[in-house]
Amino acid sequence: MPVDGRHPRDPLLGWLAAAFPGTPGQRATGSTGGPRPQIEERTVANIKSQIKRNRQNERRRLRNKAVRSEMRTRTKTAVAEAEAGGEQAVETLRAAVKRIDKAAAQGVIHKNQAANRKSRLMQRIAKLSS
Repeated sequence: MPVDGRHPRDPLLGWLAAAFPGTPGQRATGSTGGPRPQIEERTVANIKSQIKRNRQNERRRLRNKAVRSEMRTRTKTAVAEAEAGGEQAVETLRAAVKRIDKAAAQGVIHKNQAANRKSRLMQRIAKLSS
């Protein structure tokens, strides 16, 4: 491989070689141990079904992201309300549990994960209430 990091056949491989010097699978000596740069997918699918699958996956990813975010927000609100000792603590807890159940029903999280999250939330609220 040339010293300047360029690869004769593939410019992406040249970039990778320049970004990660040394033998493949090993860190370069004197490495700072910092985060490595993210490699973006530069190839685009050219099969119709895969193009459609990519679109579906992206839509689902965004939907799942919104559901997870809402679930976390409701949980944080319930904990904050319990810490403050507000009168709405029961309602916010109920809303958080409902959101967790809904995420499990939609398949965003596994049903066991939902049960674990609800259990941990209930324990935190009980500890704050007592």
